[in-house]
Amino acid sequence: MKPLGPKVVALGGGHGLYASLSALRRVTDRLTAVVTVADDGGSSGRLRRELGVLPPGDLRMALAALCGDDEWGQTWRDVVQHRFRSEGDLQGHAVGNLLIVALWELLGGDAPDGAPGGAAPGSTVAGLDWVGRLLGAHGRVLPMAAVPMDIVAEVRGADPARPDQITYVKGQVACASTPGSVLGVSLVPADPPACPEALAAVDDADWIVFGPGSWFTSVLPHLKVPALARALTSSRARRVVALNLAPQPGETDDFSPQTHLEVLQAHAPDLRVDVVLADEGVVDDPDALDKAVQRLGGRLVLSQVAADDGSPRHEPARLAQAFVQIFSE
Repeated sequence: MKPLGPKVVALGGGHGLYASLSALRRVTDRLTAVVTVADDGGSSGRLRRELGVLPPGDLRMALAALCGDDEWGQTWRDVVQHRFRSEGDLQGHAVGNLLIVALWELLGGDAPDGAPGGAAPGSTVAGLDWVGRLLGAHGRVLPMAAVPMDIVAEVRGADPARPDQITYVKGQVACASTPGSVLGVSLVPADPPACPEALAAVDDADWIVFGPGSWFTSVLPHLKVPALARALTSSRARRVVALNLAPQPGETDDFSPQTHLEVLQAHAPDLRVDVVLADEGVVDDPDALDKAVQRLGGRLVLSQVAADDGSPRHEPARLAQAFVQIFSE
């Protein structure tokens, strides 16, 4: 059967990437998620510290978003998302995190020193592909880098007594919850090895989708992996930025939609954007946003993509329809 839809690469992590994948899977069957691997909290953080593996949580969520619509897919989606509730060591662990790490260990064999979690080259991607097959995933999930990393945020006013002081905060959880204003992010290590399969997917894509999601800890980190950033800026693909419905508490407080784009441009000056998608109900100043979009070389698309319940959550069917319109034009 002839593949349906454009070749799309979606970037991000966590709930934002889950939202975009839930929509994009309705639009194309040639879909690849490239996922941030900097989480250091919860189940992912515990597994990362204990076993030295990539944090599996955002990878798990991306796979769950791509599960099949039949009983098999929906059942496995619920299984991998299930968290144990206990008084012991399993408390809070997600089943899917343990499943992914188990496959990495089984496929790892005798790995070279320095490989994450004893994983042999290629076993990280192979393990994710095996989980995707089990779940009947409509697409592929890849890490953005081959090693775990830490996000370092440059923050102004973390100390309320010194509002103009600049400090540096390390770790995804700390960056997402720090008081003050986040000015920018960097990675440790500064030049992590990009996932080769992710680079190939970007090079082969028709469309690359940035966002929605936590701007500093899920979206922008992809542009701080040097090899991946070069691939994203040089790819022949067209690029669309899907903006958030509301500022991220502790990360982008008081950010306007155009501020998100200004920060994106500051982190990736050479990145050209073709389309910026925003919900028409949350844009207070369309003219200012349009000017910010034009500075990136793109055009603004306003559409109704939010859920009706008033929460800052994208409605998958509406977001999918917006992507259909963008891709067809």
